[in-house]
Amino acid sequence: MTPRTSSRAGVLAAALGAAVLIPAVTAATPAAAATPAVSCTSAKAGLATKLKKDITAALATRKGTVAIGLYDPSTNTTCTLRATSSYDSASTVKVTVLATLLWDAKKHNRYLTDREASLTKAMITKSDNNATTSLWKQLGLTKIKGFLSAAQMTKTVPGANGYWGLTQENVTDEQKLLKLVTAKNSVLSDNSRAYILKLMGQVISSQRWGTPAGAPSSVSVHVKNGWLQRSTHGWRVHSLGTFKGAGHDYMISVLTQDNSTMSYGVTTIQNVAKAIHKDLVPTTSATALYTPTSRPSEATVAVPPQG
Repeated sequence: MTPRTSSRAGVLAAALGAAVLIPAVTAATPAAAATPAVSCTSAKAGLATKLKKDITAALATRKGTVAIGLYDPSTNTTCTLRATSSYDSASTVKVTVLATLLWDAKKHNRYLTDREASLTKAMITKSDNNATTSLWKQLGLTKIKGFLSAAQMTKTVPGANGYWGLTQENVTDEQKLLKLVTAKNSVLSDNSRAYILKLMGQVISSQRWGTPAGAPSSVSVHVKNGWLQRSTHGWRVHSLGTFKGAGHDYMISVLTQDNSTMSYGVTTIQNVAKAIHKDLVPTTSATALYTPTSRPSEATVAVPPQG
């Protein structure tokens, strides 16, 4: 190949590379004014309007892409933002892995073995990846997909080749999962639900960040977070939380990507969480039952070499 030809090839390659990126930007330009807006509904007068305003304000100065799900059955309140957008799950999929194991054990009318109990505790409370990989392999895709079908989590796609951290999930399905964990249903037994909540309530201090931020002292907290950096869309930072007390039993899912750092994503999630807790459970209490760590951390999720 001559230098001239090589040069042309370089220009062509650059043009092709740009062609992959530019249309997305160009296509988005006409819809710039139609950026997805927070949508809220509630049976409690004025609450939907307040939540929409405060969540929108919490996101106003934040960069990145954020998806939000809120459901509070006591006031029949829901809020959503990008609820059907898919994200790499990172460690939030560990709740699905645990739920699958318990669902399968229920089908076979058996208790968890000592080994399984040890692995599940490490997987949820410490976000242990080796424990997760062991359970993922033990279950296999057939059982995992079986649970997803039973849970009607129709848009959740298990990660291929053992890369559970690359499972595709969205807020709609994560909210379905949290509903199964918090309310009586035919998919998970009451004992299974209690076990999941117990472990989510025992997460180690360095991983108590995200949706619990701003939770009042009158509310018990259960959380599972995830984070993952890849070559595209930067940091994915997610937080799933359920909260019970003060006449409420609500759940929050926040999935984010395009964050410059993990801490940036954590701050975005916590800004949203503080707004939600304040509006749902107004309190003047100065005593915080649950204080998120100022040094968030997470076990690194195994991903393919190319990131």
